[in-house]
Amino acid sequence: MRAARPSVPYVVKLSVVVPFFNVQRYAPDTLRSLRANARDDFEFLLVDDCSTDGTPEILERAVREVPGAVLLRHERNGGLATARNTGIDAARGEYLAFLDGDDWLAPGHLPQLLDAIEELGCDFVRTDHVRCTGRERSVRRVPVGRRGEVLRPRDAILPAHRTTSVDYPYAWAGMYHRRLVERGLLHFTDGLRTAEDRPWIWRLHREADSFAAVSTLGIFYRRGISTSLTQIGDMRQLDFIRAFDQVIEETASDGDDADRFLPKAVRTYCAIIAHHMGSIERFEPPVARKLRAMSAAALRRMPQDVLREALDAMDADRSAVLRRLRRRPAAAGGGSVGSGSAGVGA
Repeated sequence: MRAARPSVPYVVKLSVVVPFFNVQRYAPDTLRSLRANARDDFEFLLVDDCSTDGTPEILERAVREVPGAVLLRHERNGGLATARNTGIDAARGEYLAFLDGDDWLAPGHLPQLLDAIEELGCDFVRTDHVRCTGRERSVRRVPVGRRGEVLRPRDAILPAHRTTSVDYPYAWAGMYHRRLVERGLLHFTDGLRTAEDRPWIWRLHREADSFAAVSTLGIFYRRGISTSLTQIGDMRQLDFIRAFDQVIEETASDGDDADRFLPKAVRTYCAIIAHHMGSIERFEPPVARKLRAMSAAALRRMPQDVLREALDAMDADRSAVLRRLRRRPAAAGGGSVGSGSAGVGA
């Protein structure tokens, strides 16, 4: 990795980590929005994850044009989780935030969010966002009813049968105090190419001391991009299994609260498997076969008493799909995701 870091004489209040991979069409919007959020005590860590299009040239110009911009380059493509970790390791700010290289911010959003977290004095804040699919816009709210109030993150994990804060995993929808980095809570699992934010959000809620949901609305999340991993049906998508295996393993080791939290973790894992099975036609045939085998193996690895309760509580259609999967004969090599390079996905 090569880093082009200008000398900065000021104390950094906020570090914003922004990974980029082959987003030359969208990067200019992202960078303009950073410029509209710049302050003398902000730095923008632009991580080029070995792009092969015109993105590197756009980022080189940005270092000259965007106040506080710092360019970090990967020599090898590592994926979104690894790119974010590169930025976290280079960050000097008292607070950290994230943005993806194909999304953008409203002018003044970052200063507004920084004011909120400083006033509240908590470990992290979560905020709403605007989902953009073509010309359509829709607001997505943090699933926390009490706004602007410091809460205990563990209390926001349950109930198992409802959408809660751990089901809103977007790293860029918030701001985080540096003490989370020092406690080892802000880094992502290296190499995860999708669902990288699921173990991350669960760990934050299990181990951080305080958080709050705030109603700032200034993040624009671009959906439906052809290069996004949400739109690609190749082997990288199957990393969700490794991600949720990690959620289950870490939650099961949570001491006295493991029995309370495992039903939520298992139920969410089942819902994600059912979601992928419901759109299995978008996967390449070999990947679809691997998805079935790996999902069946994952279901057999889950705590079976908790799984039975989760399946009994799900709607009949999804439950039937998962029960059939669980009965599939075990296949050799069906329980792990192969390694390899991957792009940064939205």
